[in-house]
Amino acid sequence: MDTLFARVAEASRLPALYIEGGIPDSFEGRFESLTLHVFLVLRRLRELPPPAAELAQEFIDACFAYLELGFRNGGVSDIAVPKKMKKIGQMFYGRVQAYEAALAAPGPEALAEALGRNACAPEAAPTLAAYMRAAQERLATADLDGIMNREDLFPAFSVPEAAHDA
Repeated sequence: MDTLFARVAEASRLPALYIEGGIPDSFEGRFESLTLHVFLVLRRLRELPPPAAELAQEFIDACFAYLELGFRNGGVSDIAVPKKMKKIGQMFYGRVQAYEAALAAPGPEALAEALGRNACAPEAAPTLAAYMRAAQERLATADLDGIMNREDLFPAFSVPEAAHDA
């Protein structure tokens, strides 16, 4: 599970997400990007037959162990770590609920709105929403073996060509 999480974490750190995608290059921005990518994989794992659900829990555990280690390595005291982890957990599950509802809504506006509120600059949200939908489509074709072993779980981040008036 650590290998899968490492690939997801690596995908969440691609420079294009921060440059063209409008995600702030900060601790909070990196958390938001990681949350987007973890959410997409988690969502797909929950759609697959057993043992995917058990693996989804292991995947979440790996994610939170990584975040906790980040706090500890960042100098957060042992006493403060549980409080920070509780807040991170609330933020993570709040984002999961918001993105799930936004993906279920008709049209692209709800997802762009949720992303602009949580993850990125509002003007970059439609581009980030297009990336998320492309990632969701790519993951939808992956079986459990594909998720666990495929190197390229996520599509390349690209900015759609703007329409030019001629």
